[in-house]
Amino acid sequence: MKRIGILSDTHGFWDDKYLFHFADCDEIWHVGDIGSDIITNKLEEFRPLRAVYGNIDGGIIRQKYSETLRFKIEDCNVLMKHIGGYPGRYDASVRKELYERPPQLFVSGHSHILKVIFDKQLGCLHINPGAAGKQGWQQVRTLVKITIDRDKFKDLEVVELK
Repeated sequence: MKRIGILSDTHGFWDDKYLFHFADCDEIWHVGDIGSDIITNKLEEFRPLRAVYGNIDGGIIRQKYSETLRFKIEDCNVLMKHIGGYPGRYDASVRKELYERPPQLFVSGHSHILKVIFDKQLGCLHINPGAAGKQGWQQVRTLVKITIDRDKFKDLEVVELK
């Protein structure tokens, strides 16, 4: 059983609340638009980190992380990509992979809109944790935490950062 902390779209903004809220997590996943390797360095010092780069990321971040990350945790197949779209409206850059090899969990960012949707057609849970940074139009900064127990998801929690 693994407790996962998920964030996206920090755009180089660091908040010590990330570590406070992820204290009970085994891993942290950052779904792109990181904005600075200072963010990933601090997260990596705290917990194991999995990350993908986003459209604003360049240089060091693109060298260290890939655009798409597919992995297995517990008995769950996970796909992460910054620009992913939503069920029924997946981005063209990831649509083929989603339909040919559906993961059990698809995590994306980019929109700054928190959404948790179960895609019945793919049998896949889709999570967009919203935006944890201050860049953009969103009014509320958010994080998501979830527990993965073998191939089941439980205890999903949305954290609003004030």
